[in-house]
Amino acid sequence: MHAAVELNLALILFAPWFLILGTLFWLYPRGPRTAGRRAFDSGSLLLALLASVLAMRWGFLNADPSWGAMWKQVLATALCYGVFLGVLGIAFKLRASWLVRQHGGLGIRS
Repeated sequence: MHAAVELNLALILFAPWFLILGTLFWLYPRGPRTAGRRAFDSGSLLLALLASVLAMRWGFLNADPSWGAMWKQVLATALCYGVFLGVLGIAFKLRASWLVRQHGGLGIRS
């Protein structure tokens, strides 16, 4: 396997799932759609992707090879997915509390 593919395999395999999760994060809740919210959502998605890539590479490069060659991919994949979900989960909670404070609830559509 080519070294670049091997290093980024977890991200390549998770790209469709990350696209689905990112789209759901962007679309829900549907309102209010303000410039601040779009900026927050964009930054959150970018941070989730960047943190996921960094965690994946760290896991691949620091996995203990004595557990077998496959362990590098297993650790990289687990970290890639876990960090992506963790960042989006935190962003989801922060956004929800921010929207409640700003607009008094999530049912307001702007």
